[in-house]
Amino acid sequence: MKYIENILKTNSFVYKCYSTFLNFILSLLKLFIRVDNQIILFNSYGGKQYSDSPRIIYEYMLKKEKYKNFKYYWAFNDTSKYEIKNGIKVKNNSLKFFIIALKAKYWITNTGIERGLKFKNKNTIYINTWHGSPLKRIGKDDKNSNVLLKTSKIDVLFSQSEYEMNILMRVFDIPKKNVHLVGIPRNDSLSKVTEKEINDIKKKLNLPLNKKIILYAPTFREYKRDSQGCVLAPPLNLKLWEEKLSDKYILIFRAHYEINKILGIKENNFLKNFTNYPDIIDLLKISDILISDYSSIMIDYSILERPILNYVYDYDEYLSKRGLYCDLKKEIPGNFIENENKLIEKIVNLNEKKEIEKTKKFKEKYVQYFGHATEYIEKIIK
Repeated sequence: MKYIENILKTNSFVYKCYSTFLNFILSLLKLFIRVDNQIILFNSYGGKQYSDSPRIIYEYMLKKEKYKNFKYYWAFNDTSKYEIKNGIKVKNNSLKFFIIALKAKYWITNTGIERGLKFKNKNTIYINTWHGSPLKRIGKDDKNSNVLLKTSKIDVLFSQSEYEMNILMRVFDIPKKNVHLVGIPRNDSLSKVTEKEINDIKKKLNLPLNKKIILYAPTFREYKRDSQGCVLAPPLNLKLWEEKLSDKYILIFRAHYEINKILGIKENNFLKNFTNYPDIIDLLKISDILISDYSSIMIDYSILERPILNYVYDYDEYLSKRGLYCDLKKEIPGNFIENENKLIEKIVNLNEKKEIEKTKKFKEKYVQYFGHATEYIEKIIK
């Protein structure tokens, strides 16, 4: 299945044949299906997870009396992975999936429901929380993109800043009236985190309470892939990291959801791999320092007002092959680090107060709305 998806993402001719044929079949099926006002279809990261803002919205709605009569469906690539309280699981690309998608009054996702097709019923309301403010180029701005432009128009888009809004409006070709500047539901809890919550998460993850946490969360490189999808092999001398930092820190690693294969990351007492842990927000909450590269995760993390470092060992290549919307060298001066030794040195000699001030300035631009996005769903689904 991954091999087929990889072909569809990278081969324009195959994708065009696939989308034309299936869109025609679905347009015929649509003639016989009416929208049911009580059905909501959810997915997260294209069906790869039960997570992120769709999960936050779903669990919020379950607590509300006004939504008790709704029928909730979750679309997954592998329906055996998750147990969904009060929800019904449906397998992506199955006949049942397409029937439910056509019947649903509401779609709620953080990426897309249609999986590169275009079949939304005219009476369906498409709600997209997206999954982070774009720093790297996306959609029609991304020369590697093949499918995003073919999907249906978004009716409601959640956004956490005017910067984000302006990019997403243009990239997804949606009018300003469809963008709601309220924040991203998954980030609401970042503004309310407590020391007790941090310690509880650490205990749940079997992490020591007496050491600080460094979260390394790089994005994917779609131009680095094998037959199964994207591959990540960051240049890390982990023995050196452990030697220099293990007295004070634990390093936790989290790969992007698009990564299919990770090379060179082996767990020990110093390094923990939480790529498969479902809740990235938990990892942000417990981290004292974030190391990323070109990922929007640094925008979410800035809500916590903690130090952010950029390990950009392949900056020129990434800029050429993917591209960025902003100059990160200017956004967080001094934290744009291309050399591993300098990165370790930066951590060892970290001026926490100075770094927090940098993060606050970064946050002012990229996160203008946060804390109350989840409850906004009640203004949309009444």
